[in-house]
Amino acid sequence: MKSKVEELHILFNKKRRFTFPFESVESYIPKNGIYVLFEKGEYFKDLDRIVQIGSHTGENQLVPRLKQHFLLENKNRSIFRKNIGRCLLKKSNNQYIDKWELDTTSRIDKEKNLKKLNLDFEKELEKEISEIIQKKISFCVIELNDKRKRLDFVKKMISTFGKSNELIPSENWLGNFSPKEKIFRSGLWQVNNLKGNGFSDNEYKELKELIE
Repeated sequence: MKSKVEELHILFNKKRRFTFPFESVESYIPKNGIYVLFEKGEYFKDLDRIVQIGSHTGENQLVPRLKQHFLLENKNRSIFRKNIGRCLLKKSNNQYIDKWELDTTSRIDKEKNLKKLNLDFEKELEKEISEIIQKKISFCVIELNDKRKRLDFVKKMISTFGKSNELIPSENWLGNFSPKEKIFRSGLWQVNNLKGNGFSDNEYKELKELIE
């Protein structure tokens, strides 16, 4: 009997896959939904391995959310980008890793933290992050317009994967350098909801129907 992790990998691996640049095929991406990221070189059995699951909170913001990961060179708008930067800095033993944590999104944070940052260095690091994401990450999507259900299903998918211990990263996975233990332990580029509630039988059936 296949586990939920294996079943979901099989289903998502059958979905239409998008790669960067995806502007020309945006019409095939729903306005609201869930995205699943794959990464070159990462496998689950003989399938491409899922490395992140996510969604969006604003109405009709699925494509803009994906662009925050792939295009917007601002780690304060994408925890995925921030996590990759953390790994690059730790891998090179760069002491800037502490400053990489500083946020300048709000006015108060900007006044407090901006003067501490090396903006030229961050600009170059953001370019490196973009190159990694654009070359190595692909994704598929499922449409789900109900915001509450969409966010709930994302949490439960992450928990299903996080609690399974079935995702085994390759030796070369950049996430192995993460200062966040939850990332290199789980094989996912995320730290929240890894041990949360799973799907009820009816919810899991609905999810599979949405993917199919």
